[in-house]
Amino acid sequence: MCGKFTAQASWREVVAFSQPLDASGGDGDGDGDEGEGDEIVTYRVGGALPVIVWDAEAGQRRVVPMRWGFPDPNDWRRPRPIHARAETVEIREPFRRPFREGQRGIVVFRTFNEGEEVSKPSGKTETRQWTIDPQDGRPRGFAFVWRRYSIEGQPAPLPFCVMVTVPANELIRRTVKAREDDPRMPAILDDAAWASWLGEDGADASSARALLRTMEGVNWTSAVEPRKPRSRKEPP
Repeated sequence: MCGKFTAQASWREVVAFSQPLDASGGDGDGDGDEGEGDEIVTYRVGGALPVIVWDAEAGQRRVVPMRWGFPDPNDWRRPRPIHARAETVEIREPFRRPFREGQRGIVVFRTFNEGEEVSKPSGKTETRQWTIDPQDGRPRGFAFVWRRYSIEGQPAPLPFCVMVTVPANELIRRTVKAREDDPRMPAILDDAAWASWLGEDGADASSARALLRTMEGVNWTSAVEPRKPRSRKEPP
């Protein structure tokens, strides 16, 4: 399931953010060198994400840094869970209450990764990473649910978020998830659905739930992510 994706800093203008979307919100690899506006940033589970939310009191969207993954009860630094199934997000804890109360957010992405479990000659398994790329440069939004948790030693509750997932589309089922019985992918919101998902148009939880659909009919690419070369130690 998706645990890593990239975003493009220049997309901040698309949704009229009230604060900039930039590399400081993530823990990842800014690897672009084409100027600040074109910087590509990688976000991973456990790191901070720039989450778009609706501020009803101010009557505008805001971007709030949140940690990806609800905190494990035994160790808040351990992200668990990191995903919520669309089929049960409205009824299952710990997602039910924040979902129904409108604590729903959007994270803009450029590409995202999916993992394929493959068997090695030794009989052990490893995860092969695939990159899913829409290729057209349009900003798209993942659906997230968020809530605040009181953390010992922190002066105020901190926001944490989880990604909502749906059944995988044909592209992902055919390539990355061909061996899985229940393949999943992130819930991706159509542009026209953003206001309803965030609750800024007054949509209730049931209407928001209806927006969580598998995105089919897309001309995307999927490719195995190249392995990073192992660093060689200098001889003594």
